[in-house]
Amino acid sequence: FCDARERTPTTVSTWRDVPAVPATAFKHVDLCVAEPERIFLTSGTTRGSERRGRHLVANIDLYRASLVPPFEAHVLAGANRMAFLSLIPSPRELPDSSLSFMVGAAERLSAGIAWLADAERGIDTAAVGSAFEAAAARGDPVLVLGTALALLHALEWLEGESPPPLPEDSRIMETGGFKGAERTVGRDELYARLARVTGVPPGRIVNEYGMTELLSQLYTPVLTEGPDAAEVHVAPPWLKARALDPVSLAELPDGEAGLLCFFDLANAGSVCHVLTEDVGTVEAGRVRLLGRAEGAEPRGCSRAMDELMAAAGRVER
Repeated sequence: FCDARERTPTTVSTWRDVPAVPATAFKHVDLCVAEPERIFLTSGTTRGSERRGRHLVANIDLYRASLVPPFEAHVLAGANRMAFLSLIPSPRELPDSSLSFMVGAAERLSAGIAWLADAERGIDTAAVGSAFEAAAARGDPVLVLGTALALLHALEWLEGESPPPLPEDSRIMETGGFKGAERTVGRDELYARLARVTGVPPGRIVNEYGMTELLSQLYTPVLTEGPDAAEVHVAPPWLKARALDPVSLAELPDGEAGLLCFFDLANAGSVCHVLTEDVGTVEAGRVRLLGRAEGAEPRGCSRAMDELMAAAGRVER
């Protein structure tokens, strides 16, 4: 694939020159320089479990080292150790989930973690209610972690139970995740409902942007910069973001919307340069998400995917 683009270690002089691999490629070919220490799978909600993407991770300690500092900076933001209430199943329940691994790795920053969901039965709503009541009784702030869909499911039960509000300085980490769901709500509505039920204001709800194909995450810096920062995501220094023209894949100027493309050094050993089908802008290194590319696969992604699969076919032969 790189040879066809005439981009090799002898010709590449900047990370921008390294050919970007479409995220969909992870559904079709295994890309890793060595025997992987861990394999993470995408959710497979749109194509079925037989077409789930596979991220072969060559060095799991690198993932662990890369995920902790941004989580600590943007989700904990200098707070004392607090209990975690996780609506995300534990890594023992879902060993192939990069998100579950992330929460498990962050547990060392907590005052203990309550796993309130499992892989088979989903969210234990009664346990969620008990955990909220116990937190309110103790008066110590907690961190609630969940996908948008998990938080919505918990909300629908909690709204009928009227639990006491969570202690002051509690916060929520919301990871998105309505893809393939039968119903969705807008982020503003979700955050407003969370605020009414939990007592956690929208300015203390941190959105995390990540994907199985990237081992680094981006966060909204609301806890350090205030609610006005809720529309942008910041990346760690080893993750570079660009917006590309959907046809030519040329880099677009700051503030112009295009396909988001990431160069992630935490992916060392697999694919560092990943082209997504998410649309957004990048300005001064900060990402503003605008949604998914609508309609047919963007032409640039399709062309790159065709070239990659042709190269894979030549290797197999």
